[in-house]
Amino acid sequence: MISTQVCIVGGGLAGLVSAIHLAQQNIEVVLFEKHTYPRHKVCGEYISKEILPYLNSLDISLFKHQAVDITHLKLSHQSGQSLEQKLPLGGIGISRYEIDQLLAQKAKAEGVNIIHDEVLETTFEEKYFFVQSKNHKLKSDFVIAAHGKRSGFDKTLSRNFIQQKTPWIGIKAHYKTENFDENFVGLHNFKGGYCGLSMVENRHINLCYLVHQNEFKKYKSIEKFNQNGLTQNPHLKNFLSQSEPVFEKHLSISQISFQNKPTVQNHILFAGDAAGLIHPLCGNGMAMAIHSAKLLSEQILKFYRNEKISRTQVENNYQNLWHQTFNKRLIYGKMIQNILLKPQLSSNLIKLVSKSPFILKQIIKQTHGKPLQN
Repeated sequence: MISTQVCIVGGGLAGLVSAIHLAQQNIEVVLFEKHTYPRHKVCGEYISKEILPYLNSLDISLFKHQAVDITHLKLSHQSGQSLEQKLPLGGIGISRYEIDQLLAQKAKAEGVNIIHDEVLETTFEEKYFFVQSKNHKLKSDFVIAAHGKRSGFDKTLSRNFIQQKTPWIGIKAHYKTENFDENFVGLHNFKGGYCGLSMVENRHINLCYLVHQNEFKKYKSIEKFNQNGLTQNPHLKNFLSQSEPVFEKHLSISQISFQNKPTVQNHILFAGDAAGLIHPLCGNGMAMAIHSAKLLSEQILKFYRNEKISRTQVENNYQNLWHQTFNKRLIYGKMIQNILLKPQLSSNLIKLVSKSPFILKQIIKQTHGKPLQN
């Protein structure tokens, strides 16, 4: 049996950043990730610059790995009506293929034991966790669950949201074209959903959209939806007509849940999308995952630094900090999505913010945080 201080289930952004943060403070960490690196994932691949100071403190520099500097937002209605706005903080374009690999290499260099295996069960007895994967048994003080939007692990924990069907489908692919401004992130509305466009490394453009299944199933395939659904928006039609796909086929994920999730359950601490998912139009999901890793790591470190903080206090502090930090963003994200999915309301919103850029800046600020200091 393997023994460690912290076991992390899931090697995405939240899991890897938590592992790096803790390992740099001499905490023993074992991380389970069932897939190998590098690997593409359905993701908007845009990160708010609010997390740059924190990543820099961990000696992680995204701009040394071809990350793209994004400074402006282009927002369009399905009719073609559009506006452009400078982003208050700006963002970074980098693929999950690149950043997950970078973080995994960094974690290993810091001494994290990454095991590519699927966790089947966790039990908590007295003051220890016992973790069973397909090929390993492990004992740890803490378990961090950072396994993403949904997985079989959620079923083993009987999490409430996993039993409820949701109508949202996410689809993503990379494209290449000469006619794209690398400093812009685009958010383009279409009937039943919206699509993000932004540049990542290698001058590839990440196209990622969220669509309601009722609208998607009218076309029966991703190819037909791209040709007939996305192209209802003239900006997306123009992009697709001038671009070539890089992937052999699009990636997709269904049953995306925006329901409330517990941040602590059975003493397990949840981070990243496993703790809560912001609506993708906010462009802040990756930053939230990284920020949640910081909040969680800091509480665990207090436990080990003899600050007389109990496990219960770690759990309560983390829950309170998570909700204080992210609840308002989630509420605003839901409100904005409800507006964008209604054609008349979204048209009125674009007209309003076109006349007053200050309003759009305030909307963006409500779904983003201030630069993180370590």
